[in-house]
Order: sequence, then C-alpha cells, then structure tokens
Amino acid sequence: MHRSLRQLRPLVPKAPVRLSPFSSVVRHNHQHAPSTSASSSATGPSPNLSSGEPQGTRTTHFGFKTVPEEQKEDLVRNVFESVASSYDVMNDAMSLGVHRLWKDEFVARLHPGARGAKRCIDVAGGTGDIALRILDYAREKHADRETSVDVVDINGEMLKEGFKRFKKTMYHNTPQIAFKQANAQAMPEEEFPSNTYDLYTIAFGIRNCTSVPDVLKEAYRVLKPGGTFACLEFSRVNNPLFGTLYDQYSFSVIPLLGTILAGDRESYQYLVESIRKFPPQPEFAKMIVDAGFTTGGMHEGKGGTWTDLWGGIASIHTGVKL
Repeated sequence: MHRSLRQLRPLVPKAPVRLSPFSSVVRHNHQHAPSTSASSSATGPSPNLSSGEPQGTRTTHFGFKTVPEEQKEDLVRNVFESVASSYDVMNDAMSLGVHRLWKDEFVARLHPGARGAKRCIDVAGGTGDIALRILDYAREKHADRETSVDVVDINGEMLKEGFKRFKKTMYHNTPQIAFKQANAQAMPEEEFPSNTYDLYTIAFGIRNCTSVPDVLKEAYRVLKPGGTFACLEFSRVNNPLFGTLYDQYSFSVIPLLGTILAGDRESYQYLVESIRKFPPQPEFAKMIVDAGFTTGGMHEGKGGTWTDLWGGIASIHTGVKL
C-alpha cells in the first residue's frame, strides 16, 4: 500500500524550493553512502527479509530483523509515510498522552531564550512539535522572538505534517522556522555549514538511523563551540517488574492500537522492536562522548550524562561541544 520511491519523487523536488514564505527549504537527496540513516520516527510493513544475516553485505537491524544497510533507509521511510498523518494521534494513544509531558520537560531543561536568541536545529523533527515548544518557551518565558529553528527530516510526508501545523501559528511566514529535508547522517555542508547552531535536538528519532555514530558526528560538526546536543529517546526500564509490564503492554497493546487507529499494525510493531534494539543508557552515553562531546558523569541524574523519565521508559541525554 506504500507509494514507491519512483511515485514519491515528484512530490518532493530535487532542487531546493520554498514551501511557503516560511523560508522553508526541501532537499531530496538519494545519493547516499552504503551506511545511511533515516532520521524520521517510524517504518512501514517490511518485505520478507530473513532474520539471518545476508551474505556478502554489511547489515543492520530493522526492528528485530537483520537487513542490508542500504535497505534500512527506504524501509524506515515507508513506515513514516504510512503513519505521518496519524503519528501524533498514535503517540497519544500509545503513551496515554505522556509523550507530551516528556517533550515539555525536554525543552524546559534546555531553557531556550534564557541567554538571548539562539539558532536551533531539530533533527528527525518533521511534525514540528519540538520546534514549536522551543519557540513557545523562548517567547513565553523570556520574551524572545528571535530564536529560530530549522526542522530537518528525511521524510517529506512528515515535513508536510509539520508545515501544516505551523501554518496555524504566529511563526508562519517568519524567519523563526524553516523546514528542510536532509539525511541526519550526511547533511549537506552548503545547507548546514559547520559551527552554525547553538542547540541541536533530536527526539524519538535517532534509534531509526542506520548509523547512530554518524548522526552524532554530524551533530558535533554543525554545532558551534559551546553548543548543546540534546536527545530524547526511548530507553531501558530499570525496574524488572515494571519492565515486564511495559513489555507486555508494548508488544500486545501498541500494535493493536496501530491496527485500530491507523490501520497499520506492522509499522507500530516495528516501533516497539526498534526501542528494544536501541543501546541502553550507559552505552548511548559513551557513544556521545566518543563523538567528541563533553558530558557529565557516566550515570543517571544530577551531574550525570542522562536523566531517566518514568523509570527509564525514556531518557534525556545531553552533551556540549567545547
């Protein structure tokens, strides 16, 4: 039921174009190295791929399946095309609305606008919910109307949803918001110069990327010295009993909700599996350090590299480029 890439291409021009007076740019780039990322937040029904490792090629995971690296980006793109229009509704249903509280806390911890206008980039942020929170927080808490956010996503359908959302806001047709289509692992230097941004955010998207280290390297590159990397992502539950209940809910209720509310069980089955394949908190924290960022201590909580939310269902990770 998904549109093929051949069908999708006419919807998203290859050359940069303005979506509106928003200063919004869409870039469609299929020229990727073998290790590529998909910086959206879901995937659609997967083809019949063996769970064994294909011979003679580099592989990665797509949920619990093992797939050739060059296939994952298209698989993830299919998922997000499938769920784009119902993505926020499904997030509400899956988390009972708690994802909104997590995103509020994520942005509040970053205090956008507290020290003057900042240039921000929100990656895998097609629906625009993090960008909107950043701009609202800066305006409401600090009377800042100059902070700006570039929303970046690999998936044009997700960007369309975010663009529609922002048309209803005061930020529409202002320099404060732009939508750009790009790959989180290899953002074009001409559109995303090195040492450009004060704040890089990515929420519930990095786990869908083929190479997390490459995404982190790109984040380090585009940030200014002193800039902050911040990631909100599903993580590992610490309490064994709670973890068992959470697993039962995830693998039984969430795919069922996908069937009922979106008519798409397989996409949400993938979402659940992708959470389980993402590295646990200490492992991901080390990856952030390996990318060059300075962090707190390698532990959770005050003075640590990450903060767990709801017992580790989700975590906020931060690092600073010195």
